[in-house]
Amino acid sequence: MTQMNSLIPVQLNVGSLDAYISSVNRLPMLSASEEMRLAREFRDHENLEAARTLVMSHLRLVVSIARQYLGYGLPHADLIQEGNIGLMKAVKRYNPDHGTRLVTYSIHWIKAEIHEYILRNWRMVKIATTKAHRKLFFNLRSNKPSLNALSPSEIDHLAKALDVRNEDVREMEKRLSGGDVAIEAESSDDETYAPINWLTDHRYEPSEVIAQEEQRQLQGPGIDRALASLDERSRKIVTARWLDVSDDGTGASTLHDLAAEFNISAERVRQIETAALKKMKLALTAPTSSSH
Repeated sequence: MTQMNSLIPVQLNVGSLDAYISSVNRLPMLSASEEMRLAREFRDHENLEAARTLVMSHLRLVVSIARQYLGYGLPHADLIQEGNIGLMKAVKRYNPDHGTRLVTYSIHWIKAEIHEYILRNWRMVKIATTKAHRKLFFNLRSNKPSLNALSPSEIDHLAKALDVRNEDVREMEKRLSGGDVAIEAESSDDETYAPINWLTDHRYEPSEVIAQEEQRQLQGPGIDRALASLDERSRKIVTARWLDVSDDGTGASTLHDLAAEFNISAERVRQIETAALKKMKLALTAPTSSSH
């Protein structure tokens, strides 16, 4: 095992996403014999260095797969991070005796983890609740015969091929083909015709009044109280990820940005963020002296 450290460098350049991708693409590929030897070392002797080498040598695969999902509007760095988790799961379960290369075996696990992340975070997806619907969500684009709207016969064919209802195909096509519309005017010249000027005023609907009251409770003292329950590092991570965002949705730090700032791994940042959000949720929902 003396060759292992020379195969893959210990650290990657994570100063920026471009630097990370550049570093990943320079990592050497493993030959089939090296891959099998390392996989057996990890399986038979729990050699973590062997597992690390297997993961590192396949990071470029994750970058390549994650790039295919940029159309869903989620940060490329986060897609890569989720894909890396899938890669680690694949390495853990990989059996070299089956005769399949790790690159082939890993694709399923990488895509599965990215799919779950997209379904958890993409705001437009409300229909992908069953296994069949998820299959439709991720396969509709590739199965469409053209960029034009589907004809009734094409809808029927896709519904049968993907084992969903015709209505599900129509609804998903509508969601995937519909673009975002700016509610407010992009310039003062268009202000009169901006959609926001034609929207119904829902401020006095009972449900909206209740929602506004709950929002007031959560904002200001509520958020301050929840943030105060965190340690300094957790508070900075949550603030950078969720609160330091401009009106146009920009400004949020990625996992890799914070990993570089705190000199820890992106996965560790993700763990801290998850634990902090759970703690904040408990603080926000805890009864206060003014609660009824």
